[in-house]
Amino acid sequence: MGGAAALEKLVPVLLAFGGGVLLARRKIVPAEASKVFADYAFLFAVPCYLFGNIYASDLAALFDWRAIGGYAAAAALAVAAVVAAAVAHGLREPREVALRVMAGVQVNTAYFAVPVFITVFGTAAPIFPILLFQVCVLSLVVIALMELGRAGPGGSPRRRLSRALGASLATPLVLACNAGILLNLLSVHVPEVALDGAAFVGDSASPVALFALGLHLGGLGLDLRGTTREEMALIAFKCLAFPLLTWAVCGVLFGVRGEWLAHLVLIAAMPTPQNLFVFAQRYDVGVDLSASIVIKTSLVSLLLLPFWLQTAVS
Repeated sequence: MGGAAALEKLVPVLLAFGGGVLLARRKIVPAEASKVFADYAFLFAVPCYLFGNIYASDLAALFDWRAIGGYAAAAALAVAAVVAAAVAHGLREPREVALRVMAGVQVNTAYFAVPVFITVFGTAAPIFPILLFQVCVLSLVVIALMELGRAGPGGSPRRRLSRALGASLATPLVLACNAGILLNLLSVHVPEVALDGAAFVGDSASPVALFALGLHLGGLGLDLRGTTREEMALIAFKCLAFPLLTWAVCGVLFGVRGEWLAHLVLIAAMPTPQNLFVFAQRYDVGVDLSASIVIKTSLVSLLLLPFWLQTAVS
């Protein structure tokens, strides 16, 4: 895919995202409204899209275990690298380390990857197995570290961990994926009218999610001069090192080729998820750092998308 073709594919992404930024900056739409749009996308539209598409998918082709194993190996190496770097810089508190692991390795699937993949490839199907891996494995690692470092009431660390894990597995995104997989495997007939309704709502997920992200970033603004060395290192790792590591591990070590390799590299190139800020607030650690990382990786990832499209997809 050439540079011009890559940019053409990104026009709808830029339009939805840029519209949100412009309207928030001009105060035509309040930036606070981003939460309403984001909640609609996260709690309703994206789950509808995921359910309908997973239910109708060929699961044998969707769950390519070599590709998923390669991505898991790359993520494990990335987690080890972030932990080693954090410890080398004197960080010992588990919550501080977990925050940086999430910033450097987890990706924004619902608000960024899904709309980008729908726009560029016409489907977000390759994201489904990675989304489940991220929620069921990577999030578990982050939650475990957060709970280990959490003080105060709420029961034993084991009980708090169980509650947090149960809450993460009960999110609409995971429930929709699991429901689609289960009904697909059991060959349960879902009425066509229900699938059409899910598709109708799901089609709004991409523009609404991008518009919400634009509103959010347009309202917060961006302070480039205040970027610390640690922030620059995390941004560079998330937006450059992790995609390159994914390409090397999946392509060279696991022999993943073609579209799957391109998909995995592009997924790894997605920005840090907004949930980083939610976790930071919940566990009272690095709130300002998390907000800055979410904003800046979102913008850097958007700027680098034409590069990754041209190199990974060509």
